[in-house]
Amino acid sequence: MHALPHLAAVDWLALIAFFACWAGYAWFSEHSRRGARGLIGTSQQYRLLWAYRMLERDVRVMDSTLIGNLVNSVSFYANTTIYIIAGLVAALGAADKLLSVTADLPFGGAGNRELLEVKLMLLLASFVFAYFKFTWSLRQFNLLSILVGAAPTGKAGEAGIDGYARRVAGANNLAGDDFNRGIRAYYFGLAASGWLLSPMVLAALALLVLVVLYRRDYQSATLAMLSAPD
Repeated sequence: MHALPHLAAVDWLALIAFFACWAGYAWFSEHSRRGARGLIGTSQQYRLLWAYRMLERDVRVMDSTLIGNLVNSVSFYANTTIYIIAGLVAALGAADKLLSVTADLPFGGAGNRELLEVKLMLLLASFVFAYFKFTWSLRQFNLLSILVGAAPTGKAGEAGIDGYARRVAGANNLAGDDFNRGIRAYYFGLAASGWLLSPMVLAALALLVLVVLYRRDYQSATLAMLSAPD
């Protein structure tokens, strides 16, 4: 951390752009009015519909299988993130060798050892954040399976059914939202790797990730299909 006071102005500007893109898009997609019309908001409507259909079924093997698939997906990312974190910790221990490698890269390399460690710490923090989100999402999907197991049988409008459907859909939404946050951390973690080359590459990749996320969440063919009228 001794390198922090010695960061150049362009490094600080790149870091501000990086965190502004990450935090700004997170707020926009989760809390703005526009966010409700994206993939996240649209998929929440289908989760509520799924909850109602699940409560109408006496046999819920299909629902259990679907939740199992979701759990497997989250588990895959959580396990992969552990390996990435271990690799970054190992890179911190071999900073001198890594510095000699990055010295031959374009845009000036990673700088001195202290600066390289700061850059690796940004990468490490991004994937640690992703790991916490994936594991919390995994726990919430496990709680969702409990809700499905304890669910009553009935149709919309019957006593207790509407409230239980909203509870199931809510648990599904919370787990899905944390999974999305973990995926978003992966995207910005990749952008953070650009700092090893140059602060300008870091800022450029952060803006590129912002554009990619926006297009996929609000202008993709998937959203158009889900939002199409019946």
